[in-house]
Amino acid sequence: MTTDLDADLSKRASIHAALADVGRLAIVDALLLADASPSELQVRISMPSNLLAHHLRVLERAGVVSRTRSEGDRRRTYLQFVPSALDAMIPSTSQDASRVVFVCTQNSARSQLAVAVWNRLSEVPAASGGTAPAARVHPQAVAAAERLGLRMQPRHPRRLEDVLSPGDLVIAVCDNAHEDLPADSLRMHWSIPDPVPANLDAAFDRTVDDLTQRISRLVPALDPTSNGAIA
Repeated sequence: MTTDLDADLSKRASIHAALADVGRLAIVDALLLADASPSELQVRISMPSNLLAHHLRVLERAGVVSRTRSEGDRRRTYLQFVPSALDAMIPSTSQDASRVVFVCTQNSARSQLAVAVWNRLSEVPAASGGTAPAARVHPQAVAAAERLGLRMQPRHPRRLEDVLSPGDLVIAVCDNAHEDLPADSLRMHWSIPDPVPANLDAAFDRTVDDLTQRISRLVPALDPTSNGAIA
């Protein structure tokens, strides 16, 4: 596992290093939409041939650019951009969980909205809880869900201890909850501002936007199979 991770990191680092030059970025930009022979590319980006050759060697070693032999003139080669190289630059983090549990202090706004967003984007079960639950779900959280087309079924705020089950991935969506909870390898923290003090629709809408962006990044990285969740 460690060897695979090291190899993946090394590959990504080599691609980043290959692209960390203005000239090489210009080559990649030129090849994004169309292939070119070295001489055609030299004209297109106005680069001296010796410098172009150097940059191409770097890009080819990193797997960002490849060459194909012309079917019309076997003496001629064409340079091609390798799209999978950019895909390889994306971190491939994976997190195991059978269920996701969102937690904020009062379990009245952010954690409730997080469940609604999660249920729209993932089939992995989700729940929410609080470290000091409020008496009710905040009405502006409910209104924001309706306004933004989320199917929110607000539950009466509950204590986190009454919600948790073995294998849950706990995500604290507020700083106070994060700092109140003990450290745990199956816990994450998203520092999302509390929209309640602002008492504005825009603040709750921003909370939903923030949650949506973060959840969109997590869903593809979540492995729901390890603990018996649905695939």
